[in-house]
Amino acid sequence: MKVLVTGASGNVGRYVTAELLKMHEQVVTSGTNLEKLQYLFGDTVEKVLLDFTDSSTFQEALNGVNRVFLMRPPHLGKPQDLYPFIDAMQQRGIQLVSFLSLMGVEKNTIPPHHRIEKYIEAIGLPYAHVRPGFFMQNLSGVHSVEIKEMNQVFVPAGKSKTSFIDAADIGLSVATLLHNPEKYQNSAHTITGPEALDYYQIADILTNVTERKITYVKPSYLKYRSYYIKKRGLDKAYVNVTVALYFMTRMGTAKAVTTDFIKLTGKQPISFEQFAKNHIDCFK
Repeated sequence: MKVLVTGASGNVGRYVTAELLKMHEQVVTSGTNLEKLQYLFGDTVEKVLLDFTDSSTFQEALNGVNRVFLMRPPHLGKPQDLYPFIDAMQQRGIQLVSFLSLMGVEKNTIPPHHRIEKYIEAIGLPYAHVRPGFFMQNLSGVHSVEIKEMNQVFVPAGKSKTSFIDAADIGLSVATLLHNPEKYQNSAHTITGPEALDYYQIADILTNVTERKITYVKPSYLKYRSYYIKKRGLDKAYVNVTVALYFMTRMGTAKAVTTDFIKLTGKQPISFEQFAKNHIDCFK
């Protein structure tokens, strides 16, 4: 039987796919852009169109599949947007769904992930939730623009600490769960990197790796929001979600360091310093 990877062209989905292939699993990648999936994976995987807002795409996506990596597309803000697909999985008798959730979401009812987790559990779908800390890719991705162009880490996180994790490590965790569905049925895993860092430490590490002075400017929520919407031109709803996440970070929700990744994979999670060296092009 096959494994369906939703959001396969995204930060985590591409790593989930790569790790499942290493485990000799048959993988079906899905998304709304089949050309992008073809570009990323070539002929190593099946590719199907899947749109969570169009139930007519569900049947083909789930055909011959018994395990699913589920991730919420960022543009779908309401938990209910995913319920029809979750219902379809339950009706097909899926053996395990691994949902990409958020660290601390079991105690935090604000993000949509909380209600999605609860819905999966309530309808009796076997689950293995993955609750990662902040992605290191946030810094090499959306926040890299200010690092490259202004030598600044521009994030409204105050003095808070974050146990950053590489999306590649999340991908390996998810693949491990889906490769062993009986072992991990009805479980939840909080996956973090090896240490909790504040953004002053992040700036120091980037200074050392890039060999130029990077500073953490600690913007206010309003300054950050205005800059990202007006100057960067990013979607207002997306920016508002990031503001909410940084607000939660300041409350201490992102600083815990767990050993769940080590227990699952038998490996050590990558450090931010090593990540920065591996992705130096994103910061130069």
